[in-house]
Formats: sequence, C-alpha cells, structure tokens
Amino acid sequence: MAKEVYWHLPGFCYFRLLNQMIINMMHDYPDKFREGYKIGSVYGTFPGAIWNGGRAVMGFTGKNDIQNILKTYNDKGVPVRFTWTNSLIEEKHVYDTYCNLIMKLADNGLNQVLVNAPVLEDYIRREYPNFPRISSTTKRIVDVDAMIEELQKDYHLVVLDYDLNHNEEALEKLEPYAGRVEILVNEVCYPGCKMRSEHYLQQSKMQLEFDVNTAFPCPNKTQERKFAECMDRPAFISNEQIGSYIDRGYVNFKIVGRGMPLEFAKESYLYYLVKDEHREFIRGKIDALFAQIQAMQRRK
Repeated sequence: MAKEVYWHLPGFCYFRLLNQMIINMMHDYPDKFREGYKIGSVYGTFPGAIWNGGRAVMGFTGKNDIQNILKTYNDKGVPVRFTWTNSLIEEKHVYDTYCNLIMKLADNGLNQVLVNAPVLEDYIRREYPNFPRISSTTKRIVDVDAMIEELQKDYHLVVLDYDLNHNEEALEKLEPYAGRVEILVNEVCYPGCKMRSEHYLQQSKMQLEFDVNTAFPCPNKTQERKFAECMDRPAFISNEQIGSYIDRGYVNFKIVGRGMPLEFAKESYLYYLVKDEHREFIRGKIDALFAQIQAMQRRK
C-alpha cells in the first residue's frame, strides 16, 4: 500500500467550489488520482479577519455562511486551517470580535491554525487549546538549526521556508522530523528575495487597516500568474522529484495559490493530484461543473 501523503489546498473561501469539486472527485474517482494522496487541510481565511496574514483578504462573511463553509469541509473530514499569520498583531488585536467568533464556531478539534506572532499564538494556546498549531513559513526560518529548534516545540507541523526546498544538506538534517515538515511545492516567488519579509509586513498592515489601495512593488510580479510560469522557478518541486521527498519521510505538501487566479489553482491541482493519463478527464469534469454553475447564475 502506498504511503499516505497529505496535500494542503489554498483558499477555502475563494476557491471553495474548486476545492469541493476536487475533494468529491477524489472520493468518486479514486483510480484517477495518485495513490495514497489525501487532502490534509484547506487553508486561508474568512474575508476581513484582521488576524489573517500572508495575503490580505478584504470583505466579510456572516455567521451562517461561516458555519456552512466549515461544515462543508469538516463533514468530509477535511480540516479548515486559518492563516492567522498577521505579523503586526498586538495585544489589543487578540480580542477582535470577528476573529474570536470564527474560532468559537470552528473549535471542534479538527480545524487548525497557522501562527507566527507570539502574542496571538499565546492567546490561541490559552483560549483555544483544541486547535493544532502550525508554525508558518512567514517566520522566514532559513537556518537549519533554528528550524530543528522550531520542530522540537509542540507544533503540529512546521512549514519549511521555500529557500530550503532543494537544499540537500538541510533536507538531510531535517529527516528525523520529516513527518512534521510541510513543504511548499509551487511557490511563484524566487528564493532569496530580499523583499519577502517586507511584503509580508505590508500585507499585514493592509489587513489591519482594511487598506484596499496599497500596492506592493514586487520585483518578481508578472502581468498574469500562470502555473506553467512557476514550474520554471528555482523552488518548484516537480512530480518527478516528489517521490524522493516522500521516500525520505516528507509527506506534507502545500499548494500555493492564495491571491492567484482560479486557473492557477486548478492547474496546480491537476498537475500534482491527478494521474497523468486521467488529467484531461478530471479537467473536463471540473470545467463542465463550472459551466453548469455559470449557466444557473445567468438564469437567475
């Protein structure tokens, strides 16, 4: 039997329909998907939550919609993972009514949180101990000894900084902890970007101030983000390479996609999760379902 490998999908709100399609198809057409692959979580945020980091997401979700979205994933055994990685959180922010409502509604022992700010992490440990905590890549831990120190703490998982994706020395040293390391496989940014931490801070500030107009001068930004483009990036991990990571015990892989077009997420899922010979079949099923939904919306 193949080793179980867990994939963590982006945008549990923004890509909600796509994620539901993939989860359902993995159940309905198991022979079309790679053996042993499971959905480990769907990550992201409900719009407008000030604890959110990494990518600012504006808007608002009502209580009933929050409950329905959580139920949709949880009823299928899939954890919802909140990206509570705002780098600028202070003590006053931990009492935010909206974010605490989300946590109370999701507090069932299945759902998870990504963390990076000590003040918020301490608050969650104290007030919401049932949530498995994942140490975020936004901490930018690129020193291997510091990464090992992080793994020796009580985190459920620790997300590897993608600068280390192909660092053989680092991967070898981390092997004893491989089962608790999560790896970003399709990062679009370049390793060693000197503006990455600054970008995280800017996104955190946008989220806290509900600033929809501030743009970040990303040196790697292109006009249109496509999956084919990220395949040429140095941090990309191909299907041909994934097996060597799994053989060494690395079984948690994160698909990047928050803030990206729907097509980027769809092509990422098709590439990593679906067997090559069945990719067009699953693509056709997804496209047909979206076409049905669009036709229904036009008739309203």
